[in-house]
Amino acid sequence: MLNEFKKFAMRGNVVDMAVGIIIGAAFGKIISSLVADVIMPPIGLLMGKVDFSQLFINLGETKYETLVLAKEAGAATINYGVFLNTVLNFLIVAFAIFMVIRGMNKLKKKEEEKPAEPAKPSEEVQLLTDIRDALSNRA
Repeated sequence: MLNEFKKFAMRGNVVDMAVGIIIGAAFGKIISSLVADVIMPPIGLLMGKVDFSQLFINLGETKYETLVLAKEAGAATINYGVFLNTVLNFLIVAFAIFMVIRGMNKLKKKEEEKPAEPAKPSEEVQLLTDIRDALSNRA
């Protein structure tokens, strides 16, 4: 069973998939930081100094100034600002993946468009061609 697992784990597709998952996770963290630290602050500033990560609806009676205070108190909240950040993360990742796949498809299409080299004749056909040419040169 151990050898069977080793064979499975060392196949090219499995290793490629593992590398893709690791890179994807790191890419997701980069995108999360891009959204939270670079994109949303200017949008929040333009919208009147709004911090999207702090936008929430408290479902209880008590008022809380920040989402952190509400969470510390264990209040039930709808965190729509965090949700907006997550949606923006998804859209950026989806667009980046779309662009990568689009580029790969274009490269693949260019490879398919290249005309294939004509197959070389077999040895028998080459021999018959040589005989034909030798006979036609004799006459």
